[in-house]
Amino acid sequence: MARTIKIPATKYPVERFTLDNGLRVVLTPDRSAPVVGVAVVYDVGIRSEPQGRTGFAHLFEHLMFQGSENLEKLAHFRHVQGAGGTFNGSTHLDYTDYFEVLPSGALERALFLEADRMRGPRLTEENLRNQVDVVKEEIRVNVLNRPYGGFPWLKLPPVMFETFPNAHDGYGSFEDLESATVQDAQDFFDHYYACGNATLAVAGDFDVATATEMIRRHFADVPARPAPERPDFDEPALTAERREVYTDRLAPLPAVAGGWRVPDPIGDFAAFLPYVVLAEVLTDGDASRLVERLVQRDRTVTSIGGYIGFMGDEFQVRNPTALLLQAHMPPGGDADKVLRTIDEELDRLATDGLTAGELERTQARIATHLLRDTDAVLGRALPMAVLELQRGRPELLNELPKLIGEVTGPQITAAAAALRPETRATVEVVGGAAA
Repeated sequence: MARTIKIPATKYPVERFTLDNGLRVVLTPDRSAPVVGVAVVYDVGIRSEPQGRTGFAHLFEHLMFQGSENLEKLAHFRHVQGAGGTFNGSTHLDYTDYFEVLPSGALERALFLEADRMRGPRLTEENLRNQVDVVKEEIRVNVLNRPYGGFPWLKLPPVMFETFPNAHDGYGSFEDLESATVQDAQDFFDHYYACGNATLAVAGDFDVATATEMIRRHFADVPARPAPERPDFDEPALTAERREVYTDRLAPLPAVAGGWRVPDPIGDFAAFLPYVVLAEVLTDGDASRLVERLVQRDRTVTSIGGYIGFMGDEFQVRNPTALLLQAHMPPGGDADKVLRTIDEELDRLATDGLTAGELERTQARIATHLLRDTDAVLGRALPMAVLELQRGRPELLNELPKLIGEVTGPQITAAAAALRPETRATVEVVGGAAA
């Protein structure tokens, strides 16, 4: 009988409070190194975009760096880098984040910067047009003029899903981006960038009482606005396989990706966790089932990967989401054969179960990655901010390695049995570069 691997939980302290204006705050102090990480996360992402404004969540991420109430354009860059820090922001399906890592003596600087743009970014015609051009260039570089651009994170959702929030191109159409006005940007900010729709997390070297006083000083007078009503992301489950084939004029070789819906990662977390482990059982490392079968033995693919969520963010995504498998094939590769082999391996796992040590090895690997990621202050601040935003439980970050270690073999085989061909959405890339 397979044993359950015992992985200890981490014990990063968590302090939580909410300001009168609705801003939720998470503090996790660690005095071991003189560094702090600051993260502000807004509950607005690609799925929040209204029709006719595709790409607006990402565009707005750019606009938030173009100056603010008391700061000129590029001042954010100058103040963070001048303190020896780094910063960035990113747009996801369900949230947008902004963050800094600085020497601990510069904590108040980061808090001032984030509070200032929470009051209001500099939304001017010049800034808007400039950043529309920047985003369009990103689309050219990362999608239109890159082999396998958007594969599968942009290509698979419209095959798997039917509703606009889940199926549309989150990078955005040039037409939608070019038609955006300053008033559109102001409306987007007023609607989504509210204190009640955001969380602030600070991790690292700070005194809790001092940091709390700083946060109240800088954020307490940001005008209160309630969180907007979240769009309905509900989506009917697939009852028949869906498939799309397209030619990528820049891709040298064929590729294929398949996705299956998984349980609600927030509302049914216990049922969701086995799929996280299953993705790694199938594809993580040379000893994993699909790498061993498809890459090493059959040689029908040159590489294969598996993960949860279209952006690989299994613990920071709402329902609906999916387990994805993506593979690149050699010249003349047969996508149908690859998919049949995947189905065979899923059936074999569901029928025969896991081999000795297979689950424990996979769990140890996942837990190692989780523990390593939380070593850095930003690896605590960012996920805790999202966990507070989506679940009200930032301390879940401490529990994840242990919870992964408690997933059982029967749960894995049941999850494998649920991944049927008739509930799969597939997108196949025909390589056009050779032609």
